Amino acid sequence: MNDVARHAGVGLKTVSRVVNGEPRVSPAMLKKVLTAIEELGFRPHEGARVLRRGRTACVGLVLGDVADPFYSVLTRAVERTARANGHLLFTASSEEDPEQERQLVQALCAGRVDGVIIVPTGGDHSYLAPDVAAGISVVFVDRPVQGIDADVVLSANVDGARQGVAHLIQQGHRRIGYLGDAEKIFTAVEREQGYRRALADAGLPYDPALVARGRADPEFVHAGLQRMLDGPEPATAVFTGNNRTTVAVLRELAARGDRRTALVGFDDFELADLLEPGVTVVAQDAAVLGRSAADLLFQRLGGDRSQAHTIEIPTRLIPRGSGEIPPATA
Repeated sequence: MNDVARHAGVGLKTVSRVVNGEPRVSPAMLKKVLTAIEELGFRPHEGARVLRRGRTACVGLVLGDVADPFYSVLTRAVERTARANGHLLFTASSEEDPEQERQLVQALCAGRVDGVIIVPTGGDHSYLAPDVAAGISVVFVDRPVQGIDADVVLSANVDGARQGVAHLIQQGHRRIGYLGDAEKIFTAVEREQGYRRALADAGLPYDPALVARGRADPEFVHAGLQRMLDGPEPATAVFTGNNRTTVAVLRELAARGDRRTALVGFDDFELADLLEPGVTVVAQDAAVLGRSAADLLFQRLGGDRSQAHTIEIPTRLIPRGSGEIPPATA
């Protein structure tokens, strides 16, 4: 800015006012400074300007599992919003470990990020109260939070799962299995609740033998499907609680040579529409979740002090073929 001031023949304070969009600059002075900026190719140093205002121009994002494609899309949306607001994004994965999540979040706060978006694993986040009091903004996404008053962005998990299972019931299925995440995960509980609600709405009994909960690994899926499909009253359809479980179920069904079991999965995934048949899914919009959480964060950083918001993003059913297979006995 010193070069601009000398070139324009004005004081450094005048250049600073022009660069920062401040008032009290006459039209003649404004023209001189803008001409000098143009001729010198001057660009303001955003990092220095932010630091002078007491900000780091960085925000953090702590995910459950960085390898999950759902979180990849969410991360991209947060990163784009952060960049549009002149901030860098640091990401980390808690691997669904509450203690690791706490260590990561506290490390980010100690590094003086301006704000943090968290996919919460642990139940109690009251440990963040001192950081919030110190001015760090916090938003939670995909799962709710306990122990602290903060903005939350969620998917309509219950209604989405209910809609997916109801779709299978509409195709004539009465024995519908459910494979989902471990019970400690909020979204797994919500989606099983939607599964149960769809059965109740149709007057169908809930059978624990048709439910399996755990990590989406081959052993879990193999054991769960074997119990559901090989019993005396086998399931004719399966609803899966996340995209990784859906893919694992597809592999297991292919290994069994099973093309008669209908399938609807919660979460879309790449190439789902190119399989034969295409995979029917309940799609949640990870990009909208990430963008909504980031928008809330930057509203807070911009001075919004209103009460905490809870936003629920709708899901949508995408029929592609696998969920429209009728029962074998039909």
